[in-house]
Amino acid sequence: MKIHIVKIGGHLINDRKSLHDSLEAFCKLQEYKVLIHGGGRKADFISNKMGISPKMIQGRRITDKETLDIVIMTYAGIINKNIVAILQSYHCNALGLCGADGNCIKSYLRKVTNIDYGYVGDINGKSVNTHLIKFLLKNNIIPVFCSITHNGIGNLLNTNADTIAAYIAMSLAREKDCKVELHFCFEKKGVLRNVQDSESYFRKINFHLFQKMKQNHTITNGMIPKLENAFFALKNGVTKVSIGLPNCLNDVNNNNQTMLCL
Repeated sequence: MKIHIVKIGGHLINDRKSLHDSLEAFCKLQEYKVLIHGGGRKADFISNKMGISPKMIQGRRITDKETLDIVIMTYAGIINKNIVAILQSYHCNALGLCGADGNCIKSYLRKVTNIDYGYVGDINGKSVNTHLIKFLLKNNIIPVFCSITHNGIGNLLNTNADTIAAYIAMSLAREKDCKVELHFCFEKKGVLRNVQDSESYFRKINFHLFQKMKQNHTITNGMIPKLENAFFALKNGVTKVSIGLPNCLNDVNNNNQTMLCL
């Protein structure tokens, strides 16, 4: 079975038209598909309205107890259920999930080293319940995952959505009957050489170029963990990884996206 793992985030989540267009493109994919969404900007907006300033370090969120409550209600509630409702309007029978639902994604609390990220869950190669995901897919149900996981002892944890997408893709790719493609969709045409120029996207990036881009600060903040996850997936059995606009999902010519290669 061929499976598309699609992660959407950034401006696509906040702008209603962009979200509808993105989900319509997702629904047009003919093969099996799984959707993962972020929502950090929406969480920041709600957090600020509540008088709680978001804290970020190197593109990653610091999740204290108050912030955990905010991201749970934002990701697993507002965003997830709106996405499911829109997918249903396009006749895609979707089921909104967090990691605790059906024990889909089990995580462990990130250890404190130089930085205490708080209630953040990390995942590994055994975290994803591929049996349940495949069961849903084979029964024509499209799983829609938010970036909330659980630790198996009653606690929800905040987990990077790009990481979840990569590990779901890798875990399914290990199944003998699965061929998996991973797509990171956001409001840009791909990874940009110049953030001020939306047309300056790389057509292809290999791992060596990625390392150079990190060193010379061509890429910063959230793009670094996104690409780290993308290359990790590519090295672990995922057949194709792309980063770009949602319309690239239906473009056989690979326009409006950056393709990754080893």
